[in-house]
Amino acid sequence: MAVWDDLVGQAKVEEQLAAAARDADALVTAHAAGEPDPEASKMTHAWLFTGPPGSGRATAARAFAAALQCVSPDRALGGAPGCGFCDGCHTTLVGTHADVEIVRTDLLSIGVKETRALVRRAQLSPAGGRWQVIVLEDADRLTEGAGNVLLKAVEEPAPRTVWLLCAPSLEDVLPTIRSRCRHLTLRTPPVEAVADVLVRRDGIEPEVAHAAARATQGHIDRARRLATDERARARRSVVLKLPLRVEDIGGCLKAAQELVDAAAEDAKQVAEEVDVKETEDLKAALGAAQGGRMPRGTAGAMKELEERQKRRRTRTQRDSLDLALTDLTGFYRDVLALQLRSRTALANTDVRDTIERIARDTTPERTLRRIEAVLACRQALDRNVAPLLAVEAMTMALRD
Repeated sequence: MAVWDDLVGQAKVEEQLAAAARDADALVTAHAAGEPDPEASKMTHAWLFTGPPGSGRATAARAFAAALQCVSPDRALGGAPGCGFCDGCHTTLVGTHADVEIVRTDLLSIGVKETRALVRRAQLSPAGGRWQVIVLEDADRLTEGAGNVLLKAVEEPAPRTVWLLCAPSLEDVLPTIRSRCRHLTLRTPPVEAVADVLVRRDGIEPEVAHAAARATQGHIDRARRLATDERARARRSVVLKLPLRVEDIGGCLKAAQELVDAAAEDAKQVAEEVDVKETEDLKAALGAAQGGRMPRGTAGAMKELEERQKRRRTRTQRDSLDLALTDLTGFYRDVLALQLRSRTALANTDVRDTIERIARDTTPERTLRRIEAVLACRQALDRNVAPLLAVEAMTMALRD
């Protein structure tokens, strides 16, 4: 198993990263021997991975990080770094390598404080590996101040440090940062490729895997969740019934409330699973007395945890709503495909009857306006509009 095995449908990107990993290996070898750097190296200190949700941006970055840390003996015999079995590859992929920091956030943004800590780490020499690697999976969530802090580190990198940044698009990253990175664009994987990896890696039945891959239009993580999580299938089923429930104002408002309530319930479930354990662990670390009484001077730490948990619940609710809106966009895309007699395969074949009914009873112009209403709702949520207000505006627009 090579480190690239989970990178689905990205042959060109894999080829570029493998070539860079070989040149990175040659650089480290040359430095160890006191030789000059090889000429025309494809390795650089900062990379930016962009692509639509589900394309595997973070997977590509982690695979590249593993290839950079590969210590397989086969390299000396001309083999490519990234075997997937050696200590360097394995510890990187499971997240325990001392010289690989993988940063992802479950909050709405990454602030200056966290970014400064990353920059300080980036100045260190590798403790035991070949490179010091920082993988920032949510570079699009850097605040403006945090982006300016990161810029200094990208402009003047330490000799053996590599930054791997991930974002949906170039526009989601500060121009000053993206201009200093080598850019790789990932595409949405083909449905067949996603279905194949679900069968091969996750042991999902081929028919179920193909249906999930088709329904999520090639989004790998969502396809896996849909194929394995009954709650995810139930939520999607409710969302795909919404177009039939917006025939009057009462139906619009009720559907909006239920959509927001379902997202809030998702956030509550995550909180129940994570928050209690986090709180108990922190209390134990701070030396809570029997009965839960906290020592003096610890109120600040507890309040900081509570604020973080509150921000995470907000993020979870918005992510859940965004997922529902993505499913709704896919529904109307199928309606439009039928109306325009497109040869594009339908994603939501399990509700084909509903799609055909709406396609027959409306016009392509109305379908386009409905898609625009869903996209406007997503943009409103990004601007921190109250979720219920944004969703109500959308459902009312879907009625027109």
